[in-house]
Amino acid sequence: MKNLLFIIILISQSILSQSVFDKANNAYKQGNYQQAIDSYQSILKSKKHSSGIYFNMANCYYKLNQVAPAIYNYEKALLLNPKDKDIKTNLEFAKNRRIDDIKIVQTVGFEKLFKDITNMFNYNTWGYVIIILSFVFLLFFIGYYFSETTLAKRIFFVGMFGLPIIIIGAIFSALLEKSNREKFNPAIVFSESSSVKTEPKENAQEAFVLHEGTKVFILEEVDAFSKIILEDETEGWIYKKDIKTIK
Repeated sequence: MKNLLFIIILISQSILSQSVFDKANNAYKQGNYQQAIDSYQSILKSKKHSSGIYFNMANCYYKLNQVAPAIYNYEKALLLNPKDKDIKTNLEFAKNRRIDDIKIVQTVGFEKLFKDITNMFNYNTWGYVIIILSFVFLLFFIGYYFSETTLAKRIFFVGMFGLPIIIIGAIFSALLEKSNREKFNPAIVFSESSSVKTEPKENAQEAFVLHEGTKVFILEEVDAFSKIILEDETEGWIYKKDIKTIK
């Protein structure tokens, strides 16, 4: 009986969320962007998250020329759906409205190749890759054991020798990707103008100023301050209240 009641509640919540989602979409089409935002936020408050909700809400903020919330919600959508081209395109449009022009430090050579390989998949996907490779290794072992010809045994033996190296590389990539995600906690500057200091102190010297919509990465936190690093590798201390974490 309890299970049946739970299922009924779950279905009714799903129907209600879809109804609110449709209502929000209609409000957006009619140009009632703030009304649409309110409806999308009501869905999020019910713990129902999706890249579509964040994407549509970001579009509303973009139409209202609210740079920081637009970029923030595009980033949230991209976090849930990193392959979506529409999200990436609209995010770039929103970034063009920022005041700060932060140049991304480009990696080259072996470092770039290593970084590209590591960032091919997220931590969970690397886990699936490792499982599949391990299964393939088992198939090669079985093939080697039951092969009757010398050529077949050589092929399976080479596979058995090479796969462990690839598996170790995949494990290392997964751990490194996870470490980078935990180390660099992304956030968006929401304050119209925020002073970045050299130390986590009220009276510390100002290093530079950031404006709304700029993306930063949190390294650590001390009292009311967060130590951040920018995409050009510049570091400083910013007030926690001036930024909003994406994750």
